[in-house]
Amino acid sequence: MDYDDLKPLLFKLDPEYAHHLATALLGVGETVPQLFNPWVRRNFVDDPRLHQRIFGTLFPNPVGLAAGFDKDGDLIRSMTAMGFGFTEVGTVTPKPQPGNPTPRLWRHVAEASLQNAMGFNNRGSLYMERKLKKRYPYVTPIGVNIGKNKTTPENEALRDYEHGIRVFRNLCDYLVINISSPNTPGLRDLQNETFIKALFDMARSLTEKPILLKIAPDMEVDEAVALCTGAVEAGADGIIATNTSIDYSLVKEPKEVGGISGRAIREKSFELFNAIAAELFGKTTLVSVGGIDSGYEAYRRIRAGASLVQVLTGLIFKGPGLPGSINRTLLKLLEKDGFGSITEAVGADRR
Repeated sequence: MDYDDLKPLLFKLDPEYAHHLATALLGVGETVPQLFNPWVRRNFVDDPRLHQRIFGTLFPNPVGLAAGFDKDGDLIRSMTAMGFGFTEVGTVTPKPQPGNPTPRLWRHVAEASLQNAMGFNNRGSLYMERKLKKRYPYVTPIGVNIGKNKTTPENEALRDYEHGIRVFRNLCDYLVINISSPNTPGLRDLQNETFIKALFDMARSLTEKPILLKIAPDMEVDEAVALCTGAVEAGADGIIATNTSIDYSLVKEPKEVGGISGRAIREKSFELFNAIAAELFGKTTLVSVGGIDSGYEAYRRIRAGASLVQVLTGLIFKGPGLPGSINRTLLKLLEKDGFGSITEAVGADRR
């Protein structure tokens, strides 16, 4: 039975229950990794043309798992078996928290999109620290996405990010500052130049580990470009664009809470990424996420300036074979355009 046969059955389940079922099944392979060998052979594309050395680390292919799926670092082996070239875990907060009340995850099937109001539900930094001590360094790069607890006042937010940096700076290949989720009250208010400067001044005093900033797609373009430029000047090593959107006009039957991801935000995400890349390509590392569910869309982001792309919602609608499919399509497109490697294609439309 392939995923297209299984999907109608899964979509009859509550979305969050289906997620827990999937992660439970993947967890079996985490404890018996030999079960993943057929998946690795089928899904993992290991072609030198897709290799890149970024942050001093080899990324075997440019397709990664976005934060939000493996919240606690439980499924790193599984993501490699699916074909991902890197995995971003989290968002993790200092203390465990249950997240927002259920229901908090909905499918928009016609738009191949999700809407979530999860609220950084995770087991906390101590749990993930223990998991990563068993895995890092791994065969593919690991990023840790850090956030603040819901109960932490805005004027003390810097302390939560400092905690995350201190705990994970030696347990990952890069860190991500998440101040762009719509599901923690006041979090997006931290998307301002004063906080960003204070945050990166603090971060750079603690570690030389690469630290990226993840931004929301709902900012005005000029504001987003200015914020990202300021972040790079303050010490950010890269920008991830974008998080989920609160533009509820993007789907036909939205809930009035949470953020939308998937195909519905594809153009919104690309337009903001493209504007940021127009200013910052060649000056920092750019990662694109939001509505990427095919090799053609991934290639568009790469040509626009993304060294790496990330996928999450596309997995739900396309299945676990998606990363491998994207990478195989990328190889065909590189050959078609006469590029000898993915590095030659990065930013081709900017030159």
